[in-house]
Amino acid sequence: MGASLPPKEANLFKLIVKSYETKQYKKGLKAADQILKKFPEHGETLSMKGLTLNCMDRKAEAYDLVRLGLKNDLKSHVCWHVYGLLYRSDREYREAIKCYRNALKIDPDNIEILRDLSLLQAQMRDLKGFVETRQQLLTLKPNHRMNWIGFSVAHHLNSNPSKAVEILEAYEGTLEDDYPPEGERCEHGEMLLYKISLLDECGSLERALGELRKKEPKIVDKLSYKEQEVSLLVKLGRLEEAEKLYKKLLAINPDNYRYYEGLQVCVGLFSKNSEYSPEEIERLDELYKSLGQQNGWSSAVKRIPLDFLQGDKFKDAADNYIRPLLTKGVPSLFSDLSPLYDQPGKADILEQLILWLEHSIRTSGQYPGSTEKEPPSTLMWILFLLAQHYDRRGQCDIALSKIDEAIKHTPTVIDLYSVKSRILKHAGDAVASAALADEARCMDLADRYINSDCVKRMLQADQVALAEKTAVLFTKDGDQHNNLHDMQCMWYELASGESYFRQGDLGRALKNFLAVEKHYADITEDQFDFHSYCLRKMTLRAYVDMLRFQDRLHSEPYFQKAAIGAIRCYIKLYDSPPKSSTGEDDDMSNLLPSQKKKMRQKQRKAEARAKKEADVKNEETNNSGVSKSGKRHVKPVDTDPHGEKLVQVEDPLLEATKYLKLLQKHSPDSLDTHVLSFEVNMRKQKILLAFQAVKQLLRLNVEHPDSHRCLIKFFCKVDSMPAPTTDGEKLVWSVLDAERPLISQVHGRSLMEANEVFLEKHKDSLMHRAAVAEMLNLLEPQRKSEAIKLIEGSTNGVVPRNGALGPIKEWKLKECIAVHKLLETVLIDHAAASRWKTRCSELFPYSTYFEGSLSSAVPNSVNHQISKDAERVGANRSANSVSDNGKLDGFKELTI
Repeated sequence: MGASLPPKEANLFKLIVKSYETKQYKKGLKAADQILKKFPEHGETLSMKGLTLNCMDRKAEAYDLVRLGLKNDLKSHVCWHVYGLLYRSDREYREAIKCYRNALKIDPDNIEILRDLSLLQAQMRDLKGFVETRQQLLTLKPNHRMNWIGFSVAHHLNSNPSKAVEILEAYEGTLEDDYPPEGERCEHGEMLLYKISLLDECGSLERALGELRKKEPKIVDKLSYKEQEVSLLVKLGRLEEAEKLYKKLLAINPDNYRYYEGLQVCVGLFSKNSEYSPEEIERLDELYKSLGQQNGWSSAVKRIPLDFLQGDKFKDAADNYIRPLLTKGVPSLFSDLSPLYDQPGKADILEQLILWLEHSIRTSGQYPGSTEKEPPSTLMWILFLLAQHYDRRGQCDIALSKIDEAIKHTPTVIDLYSVKSRILKHAGDAVASAALADEARCMDLADRYINSDCVKRMLQADQVALAEKTAVLFTKDGDQHNNLHDMQCMWYELASGESYFRQGDLGRALKNFLAVEKHYADITEDQFDFHSYCLRKMTLRAYVDMLRFQDRLHSEPYFQKAAIGAIRCYIKLYDSPPKSSTGEDDDMSNLLPSQKKKMRQKQRKAEARAKKEADVKNEETNNSGVSKSGKRHVKPVDTDPHGEKLVQVEDPLLEATKYLKLLQKHSPDSLDTHVLSFEVNMRKQKILLAFQAVKQLLRLNVEHPDSHRCLIKFFCKVDSMPAPTTDGEKLVWSVLDAERPLISQVHGRSLMEANEVFLEKHKDSLMHRAAVAEMLNLLEPQRKSEAIKLIEGSTNGVVPRNGALGPIKEWKLKECIAVHKLLETVLIDHAAASRWKTRCSELFPYSTYFEGSLSSAVPNSVNHQISKDAERVGANRSANSVSDNGKLDGFKELTI
């Protein structure tokens, strides 16, 4: 390194390296310039200068200098290493690995290059290469603990845990008996727990348990020790010992649900699907009663029995659980009880119980069977719980009457307004919902959660501008909207993208959906720093868990929503290309090929010139923001704030396919994934890929309306295609001929018969009838009137129940809106759509979509007045230059 330089310049070169490591970039740059005055073509100095400039955000100059340095000294491992570091800083990991490998050809035993290479191999999951590199590092430096641990982890990640255990044992053999010293006890204990987890993974359970107990004095984390021990005891079938240990763990933390689950496994009373025989329920009840006597203040020991108890016992247990929480006033009580609504009959029992409590409080001010007077707030919390209960059951009118009574009782409780907002949203009045949420926000201007809830409601009401102004009240000063992006506020970007999509602004919708996708890319990149940190700090179990989480990162719900939203945008762009690009294509189509080429070259040059001017402008504005180290604080300028370039994409389906592949890989059990795959591949004329999507839909849910719709559409398309002529087409045809008999729905039947059979199976379901009607219109367009009658002949049945108040209807608002859109845009019968709208406006009186009589869309309604008041408050707020966040002025417009 700098070996070809005279002593003075060699010392300067060392100074450049030291300045780079200590982030004193100006100092390093000055030293590099001194060397280059005498030796202007010295490759290593040019490369180090480029690396320093890269850290000062002067990337173009950096790449030029590093490439020039490499050209001048191709046989320098320093130049190749620096080139790799440059690629690594730009996340070009594959190119960086190539550069590191070239550097190692020149200097195969360079520790720094090997270490950097191993980090990139772990990042890229090149596990075989990772094992080889870590082995080489261990061979070169066997007295370094991190090399032993890194080699072991590499084998573990490469699905060889037994080899990883051998390496850790070999490392332990190099240690003295009194190891570790006091300062390293935690790290050594973590390594021992990691080794036990490896033995567990190998299946060596007896050995793992023996090793764990033998090394107990050296393990500092006693809770993890006990949890690992009890896990091994359960796997070994030593349930009596495990039961005692679980009870000790419950004495430490009696609200840990996993401990209760483990205890149930030990006593033979655990079921994954929560289905128990009467005898098992009796035994479970006894178990939890005894646990309740030991841990009476635990909420878990009272809540868990509600999941398995039935009938009167469930009612008594729920009564004992609910009463103190209502007296105390716990707003999250309904969220705690909501999983019980998925169990048959329990919602009815809860309704009867709460109404019984309400009646007793109203008449005597006491709970039934109690002599103590309850505080006045108890009635309000009972009404609050009832409102959420009826909202969950779809009885919005009763829910609203209960919450209005609660507000009248105590008009200063913010949670009441938030819940009323949620009820109105479920009832279909997003505008009034946003108005109520804003009213709740104004009651406590310092509460970020309520502010965020208000923003979400505004976005659901497509009030994007107002939502943005409200959201930035809790961001840092300056570039406030970008601050939301920097904070990776994905719920905001998803809600904003969905709002723009509903409004037809595909550019801004895509901008938001792709921003979420970028966050996930950033999260993937963020793991890079932990590859060395976790090995150094010995947090090995957490490190392996983190890597496994990263491998399934794209199966997270937020990514699924963003990818689905982006794909739908691209499908819409394909179906209806933006007018501007279509106009340009028309102009281009009138030109000769040579003129088209010239025109495209001019466009490219103009874009490059504009980009260069923007970069120069940014550099000038950022010159003032240079730190002492020489690094600029650059704020990236968004050159496409409205997503206009995103909608000008040449091949929307190609872009959609990128996200579709990620969904197919990480969310293969989602119906949406395969419905979108079908839609995209049918448009691309990829018949076999579309057929694959149909088969996946049938595998997941053969009775789903979308599965039926895609099946009929596919074979309708195939049957209308001309006879195959090319070898490729004949091959596709032979595959379809072989596969068609295996699909029972269309085997031996015409598509019309398959449609009728599907209708017969699901004649009482609105969405199934709508799917059948759509397919009837597709197969025989002359029977459109029959298809419309099929939809209009649907009846809204009542769900069987034993509850005390009002019927629960089967039809959901979302389903009815989908049917209306089907009549309006697919069947294209405006009269039928109008009739359907009138019918649904009576079923959903609060729906703005159907212009129900009680919705804010109708003048003179209560909700219309609420939304008007909110608009006036919003206009006043946006007119003021000073934000009213945290000011008492915000209460001036508050009406209760």
